[in-house]
Amino acid sequence: MRERIAAAFELACTLDVAVRKPGNVSLVSPGHGMRAQQFVDSAHAARDAITLDGASVGERIEVGVWATQAVAGCNTNLGILLLAAPIAMAAEVGRDLRTALAAVFAALTLDDAERTFRAITVANPGGLGHSSEADVRAPATMTLRQAMQLAAHRDRIARQYAEGGAELFDLGLAAWDRHGRWDDPAPGVQAVYLAWLSSEADSHIVRRQGAPAAQAVTAEAAVWARRAEAGEHLDADPAFAAWDQSLKRQGLNPGTSADLTVATLMLAALLDDRAFAGMERDN
Repeated sequence: MRERIAAAFELACTLDVAVRKPGNVSLVSPGHGMRAQQFVDSAHAARDAITLDGASVGERIEVGVWATQAVAGCNTNLGILLLAAPIAMAAEVGRDLRTALAAVFAALTLDDAERTFRAITVANPGGLGHSSEADVRAPATMTLRQAMQLAAHRDRIARQYAEGGAELFDLGLAAWDRHGRWDDPAPGVQAVYLAWLSSEADSHIVRRQGAPAAQAVTAEAAVWARRAEAGEHLDADPAFAAWDQSLKRQGLNPGTSADLTVATLMLAALLDDRAFAGMERDN
């Protein structure tokens, strides 16, 4: 099971940059001072941390961040690790991933919070501010679940902790189930990404550029999401690549939506043996 979880994590991270997702770094489109290879290297470096035997969620996140810093020198995957660590632990419990993931979130401890807070300060994500409660720069005074509950109204990754990961299944996996194919994953990856981005203002853009800018991107994404839902091949339209470049010129990076896409793909791979057959063909 450990190898399966590691493979699902690395496959999800690889697909994240193999497919154009407007505003995000991909193999066909670098941006925000980063290249796709940094994300690939980060995934390879962090896979052992995500599946660390007997480790807590907080330990997996902390070790993963340090491993990433060693190869990338910057924050490429904090949000991914925050989601992948509890998913990995849930997958170790059994195949009923939804129930297991909710249980993992519910059982988080003060130590998980302390380790995760340290990891966040090391990664130093863009737009990290201060909070009167559960500030990551101060010693933890509550469990990681409790800290995430406080942030859930402003951070969509935190909301997954607060709500047991429900959106990952009800929104993310639902979009993959409608459009995903492991032998031709690009349309499904884009449909999942646009489902996240069109449904709510991206938390990363809100932190960096404010709510109006994020809401404008969400409105643009809604147009493309409808086309993806209709089964259109988005990469065939030059306007899709043009939107990608426009977002990058403006410094608009829907990073939270990308992180949630990776988490969705990791869950999808864990639930479907065909994901690994596709990966073997690609290799």
